[in-house]
Amino acid sequence: MIRRLSLTARLTIMFGLVSSTVLLGLGSVIASSLQRHFADQDRDLLGGKVMLVHHMVERISTEESLAELANDLRDAFIGHPDLAVLALAPDGRVLYGSNGVRFPAERLSRPQSLSRLDAFEWADGPRKFRGLAVAIKTRIADAPPAVVAVAVDIAHHTQFMKAFRRTLSAFVVGAALISALLGWLAVCRGLAPVRAMKARASAVTASRLDQRLPVESVPIEFADLAYTLNEMLARLEDAFQRLSDFSSDIAHELRTPISNLMTQTQVELSRARDPASYRELLASNGEEFERLARMISDMLFLAKAEHGLTLPSIERIAIEREVEALFDFYDALAEERGVEFQLSGTGELQGDRPMLRRALSNLLSNALRYATAGSCVRVSISTESSVVRVVVENQGPTIDPAHIPHLFDRFYRADKARSHEKTDGTGLGLAITKAIVIAHGGSVAVSSMGRMTSFYLVLPANR
Repeated sequence: MIRRLSLTARLTIMFGLVSSTVLLGLGSVIASSLQRHFADQDRDLLGGKVMLVHHMVERISTEESLAELANDLRDAFIGHPDLAVLALAPDGRVLYGSNGVRFPAERLSRPQSLSRLDAFEWADGPRKFRGLAVAIKTRIADAPPAVVAVAVDIAHHTQFMKAFRRTLSAFVVGAALISALLGWLAVCRGLAPVRAMKARASAVTASRLDQRLPVESVPIEFADLAYTLNEMLARLEDAFQRLSDFSSDIAHELRTPISNLMTQTQVELSRARDPASYRELLASNGEEFERLARMISDMLFLAKAEHGLTLPSIERIAIEREVEALFDFYDALAEERGVEFQLSGTGELQGDRPMLRRALSNLLSNALRYATAGSCVRVSISTESSVVRVVVENQGPTIDPAHIPHLFDRFYRADKARSHEKTDGTGLGLAITKAIVIAHGGSVAVSSMGRMTSFYLVLPANR
């Protein structure tokens, strides 16, 4: 495959072609103007000579004065070697001819009138002429007009135009080369920011995604490109960082249950045990396997959500009924922890029932886990305009504001005060809740102050 020319080469060639075209056009206009100027000069000169001859011929009234015309013409054109004159009598006789120039016979046979003079050109051997042939009436009675032809040698004009065209061609070639060189220098200087961007982009690696392209030093035409590429690099850096954190979190979260399984199994196998001990070991291992299975299921769910989670089914849902069903489900756990439930408000929306129940369940289980004994977990539902707002509140440890933006990240634990308790959570519940709400076209938020933590769900009522 033929490699395409670089932008520098293409712009350089374009500069050369454009300058050559402009100079050639300008030179052609100048050459054409010069030729017209020379033609006008020759026509004025020939017209003046024709008028001079006309005054001589129109005074002729006898054959004797006609014979004297040759002497008059010789005297009138002496000292003009570049001019040629031919005078023909009314009967076609040559009265006078100078410089031995042979005029075109067809022009002499069809002379022009004084009212319409049109110069013509012809070559006589190596010489070129521009001339006029006119018919002039004499005063001789019943005699046809005499024919007078006047011509000027235009060899010096021709030689000048040839020299001018040669000079113009050399100038155009030289100017094109100089323009191409200057264009190349200008392009190289103009594309220097692009090379700087390339060098900076080459420095970007998986371990150096914090590199950014220079924006202030690039021309305005490249500023938008630099901004866009920097935004892309920022997204890549964020994605790589989240991937790295996710991999680290997976390793950390899987290490604990696997370590527990290995330790318990090795201890039990270190010596002979009775069947009851083995059953207890298997039951404990089963709990760890169940926790691993939940974690893997949650991770698969989030992976699907990142690639555009679709709702399996959409139906009309009364949110308060789903919350009441979850209250019944968590009633035993709430009683054990000394926590009460409270529900206020109603709201309906369109969505996937199992998904929304899972999102609400995650928030309620989270609220129960950190609620202070003897407190109340409140769920408030309200409909505003075309959205349904759900607020889940519980009293408990206040979350540091620095942690709030990350609460919906995978495997994120707010702080030691909230993570020291032994829980059965996988650290993915809030991330799953956010994914479900976003899939329904909604948004999530959280606030925590004065030992009161509130989670907010805003969902569209109609889809």
